Amino acid sequence: MKNRVTLKDRIGAFFNPSAGSTEVLQNMIQGARSSAGVSVNETTAMRVGAFFAAVRVITESIASLPLELYRRLPDGGKERNTLDRRYKLLHTQPNSWQTSFEFREMLTYHVIMRGNGYAYISRGRDGQARELIPMHPDKTLVEQDAAYRLSYTYTPDNKSPVHLTQEEVLHLRGLSLDGFTGVSLLTWAREVIGGAIGQQEHGNRLWNNGANPGIVMYHPTKLSDAAYKHLKESWDDQYVGASNSGKTMIAEEGMKIERLSMTSEDAQYIESRKFSRSEIAGITRVPPHMIGDLERATFSNIEHQDIAFVKHSLRPWLVRWEQALQRDLIKDHRLFAEFNIDGMARGDLKSRYAAYAVGRNWGWLSVNDIRQRENMNPIEDGNEYLRPLNMQPLGEEFRDNPGLEGEKYEG
Repeated sequence: MKNRVTLKDRIGAFFNPSAGSTEVLQNMIQGARSSAGVSVNETTAMRVGAFFAAVRVITESIASLPLELYRRLPDGGKERNTLDRRYKLLHTQPNSWQTSFEFREMLTYHVIMRGNGYAYISRGRDGQARELIPMHPDKTLVEQDAAYRLSYTYTPDNKSPVHLTQEEVLHLRGLSLDGFTGVSLLTWAREVIGGAIGQQEHGNRLWNNGANPGIVMYHPTKLSDAAYKHLKESWDDQYVGASNSGKTMIAEEGMKIERLSMTSEDAQYIESRKFSRSEIAGITRVPPHMIGDLERATFSNIEHQDIAFVKHSLRPWLVRWEQALQRDLIKDHRLFAEFNIDGMARGDLKSRYAAYAVGRNWGWLSVNDIRQRENMNPIEDGNEYLRPLNMQPLGEEFRDNPGLEGEKYEG
C-alpha cells in the first residue's frame, strides 16, 4: 500500500472538497484567498516588495556561498576533494546549461514557494553522477511504499511521465507534515502576505486617485442618467489620478464640490505597511534592514545583525542542503559537502585583525592560515606556529634542562 501524493494533496490548502470543479480550478490558478479577501499565490506574493526582497536575500545568499566537497582525514581533519567529479557538480556546474549559483538559487526558491526542490541525478555507465537536472515541483509527484521507500513521477511538458527511484533524485524539502514532502512558506504565511497585498492594493488605489480619499459633488437639480454619466466620466478623465493632481477645478451650474477628509485609518496606512514588513521579516527570518527597513538599524548593530543572519537564518538552510546532498548524492561517509561561510560570518577589518593577532600570538594560527582567510596567496615560511615563551607542556622544562630539577629542590 503506497502513500500517494495525489493532485489533491499537492493543491493542499487550495483544495475545497465541497466546492465545484470550477472553484477548484480557480483556486489552483489564482491561489487561495486570505481573510483580507485577496488571492495569495506565487505571483501575487512576489509582488509584495518586502517578501520579494526576503526571498532574494535567502536564495542569492545560499547560491553565492562556495560549496566544497571534502574528504575526512584519519587525524580528524579535512581536505578538498577536487578530483571527484561530484566536486564540479557542487562547486562549479551541475549541468550543461546552469552554473552552481543558478542551480542552488532555483532549488532554494522552489522549496520556499513549493515546499520541495527536485533534481534528477543523471549517472554514467559506471554509476557515477554526471549531471543534476532540475525538475519543477508542479510536475513531480512523490509516492512512499510500505517499506518507506520513495519513488517519483516526473511529467515534462507534452511528454510521457518518467518514473524515478529514490536513488535517482536529489530531494530538498522544507518543513514537512508527512516526513517525505515539504509544505511551502506561502501555506503557513498566507494571512500575513494576504494582509500585505491588501495594504499595497489600497495604497495603489489611493495614488490612482491622486492621493485623494474622495470627492462629493452637489448639483442643485436632478440629473438625468445621461447627464450623470457624462459628468462622472468627464470628472474622472480630467481630475482623477496622480497625473491630474493639482489641476484647477471649475464648478458649473451652481455645483458644490467638497473634498472628503482623510480618515484615521488612512492616516495609519504607512504604519501598517511597516508592521507588515516587520512580520514578513519575522516569518522569513531575514533581518529587517536586509529588506529595506532601516528604522531601527544603526552602524553599530547592522554588523551583528548580519552575523546573526548567518547563524540563525542561513545555517538551517545550509544544513538542509548539506544533509540532502549527503543522503541523495554523495552516499559515502568518507566524503561530505560543506558551505564555506567564513566570508559572511567575519566582522569588520579592525575586529578581524584583532582576532588574527590573538590567534597568531597564542599559536593556533599561522601567517598562511590568516592569509587564506583574507583571500591572499601563501608566503614562504608562512606555515610556522608560534608558542608563547611562558607557555609549554608541564614537565618539559625538566626534560630540556636535566639539572634544573635538582636545583629546584635545593635550599
